[in-house]
Amino acid sequence: MQTKTLKTGVFTLALIGAGAVAQAETSWQMTTTWPNSLELIEMDKHFVDLANKLTAGELKIEFFEGGSLVPAGEVFGAVESGTIQAGGDWPGYWAGRDPAFSPLATTASLFNAVDYVNWIQQWGGKELYNEVYGKFGMVYLPYAVTNNESGFHTKEPIRTIADLQGKRLRLSGLEQGRLLNQLGGSQVSMAGGEIYQSLERGVIDGAEFSTPNVDWSGGFQQVTKYWATPGWHQSASIFGVMINKQAWEALSPETREKLEIAAEANLMWSLSFTERRANDAYKQFKEVNEITRMDDAALEQIQTMANAVIEEAACESPSSAKIYLSQLEYLQDYSNWRAASAPFNLGRNPNGPDIEKIRACASK
Repeated sequence: MQTKTLKTGVFTLALIGAGAVAQAETSWQMTTTWPNSLELIEMDKHFVDLANKLTAGELKIEFFEGGSLVPAGEVFGAVESGTIQAGGDWPGYWAGRDPAFSPLATTASLFNAVDYVNWIQQWGGKELYNEVYGKFGMVYLPYAVTNNESGFHTKEPIRTIADLQGKRLRLSGLEQGRLLNQLGGSQVSMAGGEIYQSLERGVIDGAEFSTPNVDWSGGFQQVTKYWATPGWHQSASIFGVMINKQAWEALSPETREKLEIAAEANLMWSLSFTERRANDAYKQFKEVNEITRMDDAALEQIQTMANAVIEEAACESPSSAKIYLSQLEYLQDYSNWRAASAPFNLGRNPNGPDIEKIRACASK
């Protein structure tokens, strides 16, 4: 009897041990493209905090600031190869790999932040992110959004389109660079951490980077006197997390769902967080910089030129055209209710690109 009891106990302990192994917490490493010195990293940190709380006991994400594991420009490759399991990003940095990453990140004078949220969650946008990132063996969760960029921080004022002539401006984005060139300026590409010294040394005449709070955290007010608004070049921006597909598929369906919930919650939190922070930073800038604004006629001219640039870029790449077509179809579909509810609505109905031209390019 004692032998039988002993064997039963050992068998029970073995089953408990096997169950413990099966349920062992999975560990991930995640980094981002942002250093701690830029406030954009707060959106990454907030997502990681939510994800770890929701998946406690199932998944533990260890977060590293940008540059501490791999250089910012190598985060995409590190996730793609499985060197790390996850990486926070702004999709536009990868437009050299596929032009479709550009409209997945931002648009010139088109989407606002709420448009991106609407499109992602209800008009098929989320599926398109995963279609593009899926080509590189990744799953993508859009988890943060900001409204339009600040504009240009410069040493000389930019009040009109003519003032852009000959200006060397740090600017991100494929279409954004083309548009600036057509307006008479020249695009200079550099990482966010390099902007301060480049402005200080006169390597560039001005720079944009992000929303007012992020630009304030970058110290731009210390090396420029003027701030030209609005940020017509990036009317909103999306950020998210790239996840290695094999790492994603190794998770249980329940854990994946919890990560998706964390991403959706973070997306909505980020909008109010960054708008509050941008508002507070605007007041700070106003005390030390002269803030100028393009007039409506200039913005209308820029809109027309932006439309042409978008049409050109979309028709050079079927994948890019597919993204733009989906975005324009959303704008067209949503325009009726937005117009009917004006002015108590969620932004403007932009006079955007020719949807039929882009539709034709998307079908090639």
